[in-house]
Amino acid sequence: MTLQRARINGIEIAYRIDGTAGRPWVVFVNGLATDHRMWELQVPTLSDRFSVLRYDARGHGSSEATPGPYSFELLVSDLIGLMDSLGLEQAYLVGLSLGGMTALGAALTHPGRVSRLICCDARADAPEPYVASWISKIATVRQNGMTAIVDETIARWFTEAGAKSSANQSALSLARDMILATSVEGYCGCAAALTELNFLPRLHTLSVPAHFIVGASDTAAPPPIMAAMANATPAGHLDSIEGAAHTPNLEQPGAFNGALSRALMLAV
Repeated sequence: MTLQRARINGIEIAYRIDGTAGRPWVVFVNGLATDHRMWELQVPTLSDRFSVLRYDARGHGSSEATPGPYSFELLVSDLIGLMDSLGLEQAYLVGLSLGGMTALGAALTHPGRVSRLICCDARADAPEPYVASWISKIATVRQNGMTAIVDETIARWFTEAGAKSSANQSALSLARDMILATSVEGYCGCAAALTELNFLPRLHTLSVPAHFIVGASDTAAPPPIMAAMANATPAGHLDSIEGAAHTPNLEQPGAFNGALSRALMLAV
């Protein structure tokens, strides 16, 4: 199906539906400086057993940008609003980085809408050094545009070996394209939300089944941080993907898809 649009919270949100009609819904939530295309390598794995919804977060891809700063309350409202507009009463939520945090926020505030949470390469808190790094990135992008952060972002998303692997060249090309396609306002608005991240104290209240996935070499959401999140979550489980950094779904799609399938099949 081609990209479609829905008016949510006063803006146009772009989305795409794949998979098998009438099956349970999986909703993918993209990370910062990406769009719905980041999940291209996951859709074929799920298409026979799920209806699959992907969308571009506010200010990303083909979705409209509004003046920032944004909040997770707003990003969660966009997600739930899109589900409402499409008649999705409940769905499995899969999010990575900013998308993982958005999905986590939805699970905490709208548990009845979430069948299972799969939270990938994300944090639940914003310590001072983390906040300072995002304030610095926002200033850089405001001054110099998205081209100024492409190389450092790619270096954070992929391991050094992964960036050199011939098998990952199409994924690297896609990553660069998604970064450059992100609007400055959308990037800065979402990055501002990261500075206010404060889900950690509430993880023990999570009533939704939760599964966490992390790249073993992720420095943005390090495995020990995600292990602590899984431990703080009732019945939380963590999978670590070897040979991957912050975007294991792009760098090690086979291993990631295996972990994702196990997480989803626990519930279907």
